[in-house]
Amino acid sequence: MLEANLKEQLKGYLANVTQPVELVASLDDSPKSAELNALLDDIASLSDKVSVVRKDDDKRKPSFMIRRAGTDIGVRFAGIPMGHEFTSLVLALLQVGGHPSKAAPELIQQIRDLDGDFAFETYFSLSCQNCPDVVQALNLMSVLNPRVSHVAIDGALFKDEVDARKVMAVPTIFLNGEPFGQGRMELEQIVAKIDSGAEAKAAAKIAKKEAFDVLIVGGGPAGAAAAIYAARKGIRTGIAAERFGGQVLDTMDIENFISVPHTEGPKLAAHLEQHVKDYDVDIMNLQKASKLVPAKTEGGLHEVVLENGASLRAKTVILSTGARWRQMNVPGEDDYRNKGVAYCPHCDGPLFKGKRVAVIGGGNSGVEAAIDLAGIVAHVTLIEFDSQLRADAVLQRKLASLPNVKIITSALTTQVHGDGQRVTGLSYKDRNSDALHQIELEGIFVQIGLVPNTEWLKDTVALSPRGEIQVDARGETSQPGIFAAGDCTTVPYKQIVIAMGEGSKASLSAFDYLIRLPAEAREVEAA
Repeated sequence: MLEANLKEQLKGYLANVTQPVELVASLDDSPKSAELNALLDDIASLSDKVSVVRKDDDKRKPSFMIRRAGTDIGVRFAGIPMGHEFTSLVLALLQVGGHPSKAAPELIQQIRDLDGDFAFETYFSLSCQNCPDVVQALNLMSVLNPRVSHVAIDGALFKDEVDARKVMAVPTIFLNGEPFGQGRMELEQIVAKIDSGAEAKAAAKIAKKEAFDVLIVGGGPAGAAAAIYAARKGIRTGIAAERFGGQVLDTMDIENFISVPHTEGPKLAAHLEQHVKDYDVDIMNLQKASKLVPAKTEGGLHEVVLENGASLRAKTVILSTGARWRQMNVPGEDDYRNKGVAYCPHCDGPLFKGKRVAVIGGGNSGVEAAIDLAGIVAHVTLIEFDSQLRADAVLQRKLASLPNVKIITSALTTQVHGDGQRVTGLSYKDRNSDALHQIELEGIFVQIGLVPNTEWLKDTVALSPRGEIQVDARGETSQPGIFAAGDCTTVPYKQIVIAMGEGSKASLSAFDYLIRLPAEAREVEAA
């Protein structure tokens, strides 16, 4: 089952297991059960602290529980956790086997103190790069707290169950049998959602912080670069991020990050966060800004108000809030989000196996999505507003070679149709004839570009007609002492490498601004 080099790596990891672990298998006569059985035998052969137990008592087959011998501590996988979930499997083996987690000590204690019974189920797909964070977070919680349990379920393997529970996006989480959440969630987010006092405690903690020399709002590539450059100057640096990593977390393959031939978004985001943590930076994750109050005088303190009510103050602010997927803004889109309307073909594509889908958008993202989906679904209809596709020629040639793809240009999507539970089709208008057409399908993947996360800055700093923050060559905004960088600005070409450069530049500009302040204004005011 496992290749030789992967076995060798796993054997090294399993050396960290300190307590006996049982792999309790529930199997049937299917080929997938045979495949899982081979995987479990391979794992057990690599450590004398790991053994396989055949029980066949779980309703889902194939499945297995990783259980600390002689206890009820464990996690369950329904399916075969390879692909992106192989890391989840390794971490579960280590944590059930007694190896300590790297989560913050206060977060670990918060999990142990949770009061209540929490039975989690997560539906994932092996191609989803957002799923492992959710699976790993819930696995850790079930190891730390005996009143928390978790089953990670491969949606592609248990299609009847997915259809019955109307799962049309991954990861999808159920808690005690009821929908709990969809999409990427960090460990802190999950804990905060079930710990009723978490938000108030976080707000109170933030409110006590002293003012920063530089406060970065946003934790994507631009924000991470800005934080590193500021911290290296030895000034008090803070970073408030709705989710550290930003849109990079939703990116699959990255092949144009100079000097790194290939990486994946979540991996790059983890490296960014670790690099920032190597410096003296106050990282405030899961904090969304709602208001910016510029300083009234030169050298005064700017204020950033967070959604939880707390405020942060700083001599300079760097705005790096990034962008998000643009919506079609047509009737039915919001009603059927995650019920057939999706924005990540890599994550949700496997849930539409054998079905008919549409891709909206003929740029590189849209054409790449159509190519990927064509290998999974029955048929793809690509709909482009312009009279021709805008993707690179090489991608267009590949798309045109696929037999189960239809390309429609000069088309305006006008409505998403559904039966109240899920998508059943869409309507579009032929822009040449104004004729209306309707397509029957089960899924719609929207790939029409980005919109900046700047609504909260309206009437505070100058914005372009598209909502981008207007900046000069130094990253300065229309407000003295406030800078901006990355996809939320007017700087062209929304690329990771460009965002990092712009974040670094904005940070250097902020430092230059600080050292040029009048002497009496250089010291940060006391909290």
